[in-house]
Amino acid sequence: MDFPTSPAPHTVAPNSVRRVMGLVLLALAPGVAAYTSFFGFGIVINILLATIGAVFAEALCLRLRSQPLAIYLGDLSAVVTAALLALALPPLTPWWLTISGAAFGIVFAKQVFGGLGNNLLNPAMTGFAALLVSFPSYMTAWPRPDTPLSIADTVATIFSGRLPDTLSVDAITSATPLMVMRNELKLGATMDEIGASPLFGGMGGVGWEWIGVAFLAGGLFLLALRIIRWQIPVSMLSSLFVCALVMHAIDPGSYAGPLFHLFSGASILCAFFIATDPVSAATTDKGRLIFGAGIGTATYAIRTWGGYPDGIAFAVLLMNATAPLIDRYTVPRIYGHSA
Repeated sequence: MDFPTSPAPHTVAPNSVRRVMGLVLLALAPGVAAYTSFFGFGIVINILLATIGAVFAEALCLRLRSQPLAIYLGDLSAVVTAALLALALPPLTPWWLTISGAAFGIVFAKQVFGGLGNNLLNPAMTGFAALLVSFPSYMTAWPRPDTPLSIADTVATIFSGRLPDTLSVDAITSATPLMVMRNELKLGATMDEIGASPLFGGMGGVGWEWIGVAFLAGGLFLLALRIIRWQIPVSMLSSLFVCALVMHAIDPGSYAGPLFHLFSGASILCAFFIATDPVSAATTDKGRLIFGAGIGTATYAIRTWGGYPDGIAFAVLLMNATAPLIDRYTVPRIYGHSA
């Protein structure tokens, strides 16, 4: 909804939901380009499929609730949810999985609460967590960054579920750097030995570090336009950095350094695009700092000692559930009142 633009006493606010969501999609573009460069066009197909699933689910729910389709579909919030979910999925995810995950997030984390502005949980991370728990084997088939498939082979794989006869799964897919680190540490390898793998670059996994830099550029763009506030990205990345730094200092052979955690997985994507969701995040300045720090700390704990190699989705959903409580106890004191 656009804010009033008439003279005082109204406040002129140039932002509408549609404009904000459009700028978020624009800020995601460098990261999508980097993803495509390293992992092929599967990510673009995922975004299109997730958008179909999200928009269809939103339209169906709006129709059942007798809400106007044009207004709510036109705000692009469902498209942003779809894009964020797609960026968290492996580029060769089967089409039905991508569509169902997007639809699940829209229906059960957004529309059942009353639509945009009322949801407690982040819809994209809700859909991702549901897929990760229900279909874990599909969520680990990441293409190798050095052997991207052609567009035709990518389309065939996503829609048929089978690779071309000339290729094998082992030839074009591999575990993510976070998963490799986790598995190798369990087998007794040291971080120096793990880091010697060709999957690892200077700061994180090959490809992943540049993807992180691209999302960082997009995030700084949103900060410059004041679309998001600085507290959540800074506190999330700082807490993740500090946790990794402390554990790496205690035992560098068993714990990865802080730069690896920042530039592997979805850390930067989460900090600027997922955790900053204005509906499901904390809303006070102090609350945003606590909220972001909680996500960073929980992400590190799940990656290091939990059951999943990344942990972003579960960390975000955990802190989403605490956001109302955080806001309640961090509301600034009204001037002239003692409490």
